[in-house]
Amino acid sequence: MHLALLRGINLAGHNAVAMSELRGLVADLGFAEVRTLLQSGNVVFNGGARKPAQLERLLEAEAAKRLRLEIDFFVRTAAEWQSVIDRNPFETEATRDPAHLLVVFLKAAPTPAQVKALRGAIVGREVVKSDGRHAYIVFPDGIGRSRLTHTLIEKHLGTRGTGRNWNTIRKMAALAC
Repeated sequence: MHLALLRGINLAGHNAVAMSELRGLVADLGFAEVRTLLQSGNVVFNGGARKPAQLERLLEAEAAKRLRLEIDFFVRTAAEWQSVIDRNPFETEATRDPAHLLVVFLKAAPTPAQVKALRGAIVGREVVKSDGRHAYIVFPDGIGRSRLTHTLIEKHLGTRGTGRNWNTIRKMAALAC
């Protein structure tokens, strides 16, 4: 199984995509067991033996062609997704306040210097830990009010990403089973 996250869809009417359209796109490409979660671009499907990077390129190209959307897809295998869960450095926060624990899925792994620069840019109580192509961020005062924005995160980490809170991470894992 593969899990894919779309970046920047259905936000304030921008890049509107119905989940039925997304399921149709993925199914029309020949993938089976296609399921979506919420309206923010979360899809689970059987991508066969294809590598996540291959699937990202294919889905991005087809979304541009069929849906007229220039958007990023972040694809992980079910095993990689389980690793994201298993390697969570914020177990207490995941249990106590899962809505304020965000995992940012990245196109490339940042360097230690980039992670350090991001930490240095934090002006609030947020805490960042990085693990390969994933950044775990605790927003104790809420994500919406934080000055640690998506733009700031990408700027300092030097790569594009999309975030999901811990509740969504767990729901996607259950959907992939």
